[in-house]
Amino acid sequence: MSDIRKRHPSSPGEANPDTAESDHIDSEDDKSPDEKPISDLSSTIPQGTDKSPPVLGEVLRDVPDRWKNWIIRGIFTWLMIGGFCIIIYGGPLALMVTTLIVQVKCFEEIINIGYAVYRIHGLPWFRSLSWYFLLTSNYFFYGENLVDYFGVVINRTDFLRILITYHRFISFCLYCIGFVWFVLSLVKKYYMKQFSLFAWTHVALLIVVTQSYLIIQNIFEGLIWFIVPVSMIVCNDVMAYVFGFFFGKTPLIKLSPKKTWEGFIGGGISTVIFGIMMSTFMCQFPYFVCPIEYSESLGRMSMDCEPSVLFRPAEYTLPSSLAGVMQIFGMGSTFTMHPFVLHSLSMSVFSSVIGPFGGFFASGFKRAFKIKDFGDIIPGHGGIMDRFDCQFLMATFVNVYISSFIRFDSPQKLLSQVLYLKPEQQLQLFHMLKESLENRNILNAM
Repeated sequence: MSDIRKRHPSSPGEANPDTAESDHIDSEDDKSPDEKPISDLSSTIPQGTDKSPPVLGEVLRDVPDRWKNWIIRGIFTWLMIGGFCIIIYGGPLALMVTTLIVQVKCFEEIINIGYAVYRIHGLPWFRSLSWYFLLTSNYFFYGENLVDYFGVVINRTDFLRILITYHRFISFCLYCIGFVWFVLSLVKKYYMKQFSLFAWTHVALLIVVTQSYLIIQNIFEGLIWFIVPVSMIVCNDVMAYVFGFFFGKTPLIKLSPKKTWEGFIGGGISTVIFGIMMSTFMCQFPYFVCPIEYSESLGRMSMDCEPSVLFRPAEYTLPSSLAGVMQIFGMGSTFTMHPFVLHSLSMSVFSSVIGPFGGFFASGFKRAFKIKDFGDIIPGHGGIMDRFDCQFLMATFVNVYISSFIRFDSPQKLLSQVLYLKPEQQLQLFHMLKESLENRNILNAM
């Protein structure tokens, strides 16, 4: 048997299976003498943590690096918070456009790392394919939002009605075009690299596009479901940095050496307090709590409503064990608060305990490719993805939380589904509903 395993070619003309080309070798990537392990990409990917505008750099020239980074980071943090407030003032449309812009920039930063890692900038069509898949994904997800929230008005236009009726089929056809395009662009020498980048692109779409779709859905439920969670992540990030900067001594996780337990705990407590205050304040204004729906009477998006019980003050009774303690201090056994504040506690705990792991995941990702930042667009912070790594995880949680504990079907959404039916089916549904209401004496009572 050992002779069989060590069999050599019987004649000079017989090819050695270890050296011959075969159908099992689809790519020459593994045999290339120029192939190197992943090197330091910081020279290829712009790094922004230590970057500062020329004017600030000149002013802070004599300041120690530690405090210089603190000052630059603080200045641009407040600039971003101010910009966020202006965008909120611009209304839901401004927030949605901003979400789309952030999504595109995050996708670009992730994809650029893929290009740098695999060193295949010259491969045909791949950059175009990546952006084509991004456009296709956005067409599908944003179209789904239009169907859910604007179905009533869209169904009045024959052209749009066709697009909505066959939206998923059209989206699938667009994806198939990209899939065929990718297969036709394959180059024999680079099969492995091309398929790796194909997978890279789809992971980037999963991380970025699907999350931004959930963010848009959260905005439609009411601005409070977007602003409060985003603000919690910002608060946790800032306060964790402050507590870690001044008091941090105990390392938290190896993936991110600068993170400390002091920062983690201080940021968490600050976020819970901030969440209660922010939620109580925003519940006072219908502009923040009303869902965004299309008003047929106004002919546009409307945020006018009677706030639901979730955003109206309610009286709660303390458990008997706590009521006795409160009476010792001369306080009553009941208290009044908005029910949404209780829900905000869940969000603040998630943003404090689980949210940072989005940042740790990003840190591990960057360490794997030996880079410090995803980009340099924000001095003192890095790239857009460096600031939104935790936001995407938070957006998913809020969306799942709303669908599990808050959302219920509304007449507006049910009507949009009814309008998809054929006229005779709509008439049949009308008679069935009328008969049901009459049998239950609901219609007669009115």
